[in-house]
Amino acid sequence: MIYRDLTNRVKDRVQNSNRIVILYGARQVGKTTLARQIIDDLGLKTLQINADLSKHHDILSSRDLKKIQDLTEGYDMLFIDEAQRIKDLGVNLKIIHDELPDLKLLVTGSSSFDIAYQISDSLAGRKWVYTMYPLSMHELRASMNPYEIGESLDDYMNYGLYPEVYTTKTKSDKIEMLEEIVSSYLYKDVLELSRIRNSIKIHQLLELLAYRIGSQISINKLSQELEMSRDAVIHYLDLLEKSFVIFKLQGYSKNLSKEVRKKDKYYFYDLGIRNMLIEDFRPMEKRQDIGAIWENFVIAERIKYLRYQGDRSKFHFWRVYTGGEIDLIEVLGKQINALEIKYSKKTTKPPKTWTDTYPQANYSTINRDNFLDFVLNPSTDSGPEYTKHTL
Repeated sequence: MIYRDLTNRVKDRVQNSNRIVILYGARQVGKTTLARQIIDDLGLKTLQINADLSKHHDILSSRDLKKIQDLTEGYDMLFIDEAQRIKDLGVNLKIIHDELPDLKLLVTGSSSFDIAYQISDSLAGRKWVYTMYPLSMHELRASMNPYEIGESLDDYMNYGLYPEVYTTKTKSDKIEMLEEIVSSYLYKDVLELSRIRNSIKIHQLLELLAYRIGSQISINKLSQELEMSRDAVIHYLDLLEKSFVIFKLQGYSKNLSKEVRKKDKYYFYDLGIRNMLIEDFRPMEKRQDIGAIWENFVIAERIKYLRYQGDRSKFHFWRVYTGGEIDLIEVLGKQINALEIKYSKKTTKPPKTWTDTYPQANYSTINRDNFLDFVLNPSTDSGPEYTKHTL
C-alpha cells in the first residue's frame, strides 16, 4: 500500500466536519482505494454505492427525502463512488446534507461534476473538495531514497505513475495496462457527459497535443487539422481538462504588448498516457522529445505537490515575441517564482526583459540534479536556491 498525501486531510474532513467531502480525479488514480481505506480506518457503518452501476440511481436522483432516508437508515456514512453518473447529483446531495445532518457523505468523481450537474451553486458552503492525481514523487519518497527514485526516473517519464501501472513489473505489461486505460477509461466520462458518440476526434486531438507538449497551441490550427469548428475544439479541451487528462498553462503578462498571452500550453497529468497516445516508449536517451517530456514531468510534479499542500498558486509560462521565455511562473499573491526547466545540469540566467519587467520575482533553474528538492521541499531555505533580481 502506497501512502497517499491526501489521506489524513480527507480523513480529518470526513471525521470532524459535517460538510460533504468530494474527491475528484481521473479514473484509475486510486480514489476508491483511498476512500475505502478511510472507511476502514474510521470504522463507521458505511453504505457503499458504485454509481457506475444503476441500482441506486433512481433513489439518489429522486429528490425524494423519504426514499433516501429508507436507503440510508442505520448507516453512519454514505460513500458514493463515481458519482458524476447520477442525475441531479448536486440537488440530491444538498437534500441529504440539509435533511440528514448526522449522515456523513464521502463522494468520488472522475470528472468535475459541474460539467453536467452544476453543483457549485447548490452545494455552496456545504462541501470540501480535493483532487487526486497519479502517484507523485512526494508519495514515493516515503518508501524510496533519492538514489532509488533517480534510478527509476526514466521509467516514470516513460510509463507514468498510475498506481496499477507503477506496481506492474514488466514493461510489456505496463504498456498493456496503459492501452487498457486509454481505450476503456480515458474518454468514458467525456463521451457520456458531452453526449459525443465517437471518440475518434478526441483521440486525434489528444494525439496532436501529445506531440506538442511544451509548445504554444493554436486553436485555429487544431480546428483546421481536425476539421472541426473552433468552438468544438475549445469545448473538447475544456472537457479533457475537467476529466483530469490534461492541464493548461496560460501566458503570464502585465498586458505589455511584447508579452505573448493569447496561446496556451497543454500538458498531461500522466506521461504514460501521453506516450501511449503516440505509441512511443523508447528509452529516454533515444528520444528527441526528452526536453518536452522532462518539462511536462517537472511541472506536473510541482502541481501535485503544491496542490496536496493546499497551496493556491496559479501557474503560467512567460514568453515575449522577441524570443525570451521561461517555462513555469508561479504566482501567489505578490510572490512570483520564475522557474526554467532543463534536463541537463545546465543553469541559466533569466532573460533581461523578465528582470526589467519583474524585478521583484525569484528565479531558479530546475534540472535533474535538484528537481527532487524542488518537488519535495520547495521552500527558499531548503529547496533549490532562488535568485532575487533587482534593478
